[in-house]
Amino acid sequence: MSALANVFRYHQSSKHGYNSFAPGPGHLDWFSQPDPFRRYKGAEVIPLKKIPPTEKPFFAEALQPSTIAVSPLSFESISQLFFDSLAITAWKSFQGSKWALRVNPSSGNLHPTEGYLISGPLQGLSQTPAISHYSPLLHGLEIRATFPIGIWEKMLDGLPRDTIFVGLSSIYWREAWKYGLRAFRYCHHDLGHALAAINIACAGLGWRAVLMDQLSCNDLEIILGLKTKNDDEVEVPDCLMAISPQEISRDWNFEKQPVLDSFANLNWCGTPNILSKTHVAWPGINEVSENTKKPFTASYPNFNFEPSSLSKPADHLFPLRKAIHQRRSAVALDGRTKINRETFYQFLIKTIPEACPLPFQTLPWEPNVHLGLFVHRVDDLPQGLYFLLRNKSHLQDLKTKFNHDFLWEKPAGCPTELDLFLLDQGDFMRTAASVSCGQAIASDGCFSLAMISAFEGPLKKYSSWFYPRLYWECGAIGQVLYLQAEVSGIRSTGIGCFFDDPVHQIFGIQDMSYQSLYHFTVGGPVEDTRLTTLPPY
Repeated sequence: MSALANVFRYHQSSKHGYNSFAPGPGHLDWFSQPDPFRRYKGAEVIPLKKIPPTEKPFFAEALQPSTIAVSPLSFESISQLFFDSLAITAWKSFQGSKWALRVNPSSGNLHPTEGYLISGPLQGLSQTPAISHYSPLLHGLEIRATFPIGIWEKMLDGLPRDTIFVGLSSIYWREAWKYGLRAFRYCHHDLGHALAAINIACAGLGWRAVLMDQLSCNDLEIILGLKTKNDDEVEVPDCLMAISPQEISRDWNFEKQPVLDSFANLNWCGTPNILSKTHVAWPGINEVSENTKKPFTASYPNFNFEPSSLSKPADHLFPLRKAIHQRRSAVALDGRTKINRETFYQFLIKTIPEACPLPFQTLPWEPNVHLGLFVHRVDDLPQGLYFLLRNKSHLQDLKTKFNHDFLWEKPAGCPTELDLFLLDQGDFMRTAASVSCGQAIASDGCFSLAMISAFEGPLKKYSSWFYPRLYWECGAIGQVLYLQAEVSGIRSTGIGCFFDDPVHQIFGIQDMSYQSLYHFTVGGPVEDTRLTTLPPY
């Protein structure tokens, strides 16, 4: 069976339905709960600076390119980058239990995503080029290896001299412990959230971030020091981002083999901690992981969008870093809070790459993900089923594949250039909750949504390795929605549990041309007063 056929098989077998859920553990084995923090015992630790949130830049400023004063590359700015993207934001405690919240959200607060830094000589960090693992628990860098300056020069070929690289990886066991087979999906949601969090943190520094998507999975294993594996807790490298205060070209054509040979022979320091005492094998996750390994690609999807004349985001006088560090996932919504339609449109505008390039300019492919919206409580906007088009070239195909009775009407007050359509007017609250595994949080908000992605087309065009990237795009959208909710004075949360094909039936999808990959809800939060909030560090 081909790799692509195996991906389709995994996608089908990991669906939830009204009559059966995707295979899962059945219960939570608290004895084997994975440690949410990766540590490298024996590695030198460099503590980073903890920099309190500043009043500026404002959230809306950061969403527009080239509007923020550029910070020079330094130990302080690297500290800020990680503090604003992958760090702990608070601790919660209840009846003797304690758990950490982070800037980058994670399904079930399980945190499968790990971060790595590759940098040249930098005062305060290392006198030689080094690769480090970022420890959120310490807000510090664990030095895994140093390498010759000549290899660093080869890596920088075609890039600004003040470039650094940030790599991201996933440990599937952390999610599989709780969610079973469906965990592969959730890990890549989280990867998309982390990508967006890093991109947004870069924007706060006036920096650029570019996904260097030419490299293969095997290349990344060597560069990030992940060739040695624990078969029960495999850590899979996902991507590498180039980050600089200056413009970065995607045409990174460095002499790869000398770099790989050098990294393969490095003296790697530190032993990764064992996350769980016992494990449950999920062969389906291992199989789809193998079948979505990216090969080296000299050319790759490259979508160069130009900012349009779409209505610009409102000039919120809301500090970017305040939104970043106070972001929380709502655990319940009040079923009463309303927003006005201008606020609702601001949520949607933030997800359109042409209107708000951040963080989508990092993703080098054209948008594949659209939003199917259940509108419940938006003033001056009828309740109903709506659809936000994020790629104009898909419109005719969507009209063909969706229910032919849909209205496809522009709602009142909608910015002319925003491709939002009313499909069916009416009360969809029960429907939204029902298809989100019966969760009231999908009906108790102002609106909820399904991220509906072009599926069969892009996978056949780019091959099986593109499958996780559809989830990355969903996660990036989710991160922007989270921050917009904070700016708007409400809360939001991602919903990974939904009944896949019943969602498709609502929209009339009868094949694999489009698939729902992630749900989200936005509304007035119900705070759990039983929990105690503690500072992050």
